Amino acid sequence: MKITILNGDMNTGDSHFSDYLINLTDKLRENNSVNLFHLNKMNLHYCIGCWSCWWKTPGRCIINDDAEKIFKSVINSDFVIFASPLMAGFISSCLKKITDRLIVLLHPYIEIRNGESHHKKRYDKYPDFGLLLEKEKDTDNEDLNIIKDIYDRFAVNFHSQRKYMKFIDYDKVEDIINETNNI
Repeated sequence: MKITILNGDMNTGDSHFSDYLINLTDKLRENNSVNLFHLNKMNLHYCIGCWSCWWKTPGRCIINDDAEKIFKSVINSDFVIFASPLMAGFISSCLKKITDRLIVLLHPYIEIRNGESHHKKRYDKYPDFGLLLEKEKDTDNEDLNIIKDIYDRFAVNFHSQRKYMKFIDYDKVEDIINETNNI
């Protein structure tokens, strides 16, 4: 299986979270092809809402940064892991930034599905995904439900499914490996 892991850790130095993802990546590579992106070490800009990726340069973002590498990896993957420590009850800004920019992988044209307006597919296949999060001390169910709802809506537009929302247990990397390998 082809897997893309998007590491939304904002720490620029050594980090227990990033070390966990490196360990996870190494173990997943035993049976899969895995691309790990450390978003905080990449040149990534926010979506400016210009719609050029739909009209001026269809399927390509006009922002000249490292996002193109991520777009190619994501659309060619079978599974994507969106990983982030929670900050102020939400995912990191760098993970949200690239999640928003994935709109380039969709058509601007709209279709009605389940009585709602959604973007049409640009590609034949879109990857399913999982959320891998590190809770804060004060993380509550409201925080988690907001994240779940946002990514469930993302899944509808992205023609995919959220397969899991897991929380890092630094002693049990095997649980995430098994969950991912069994998709």
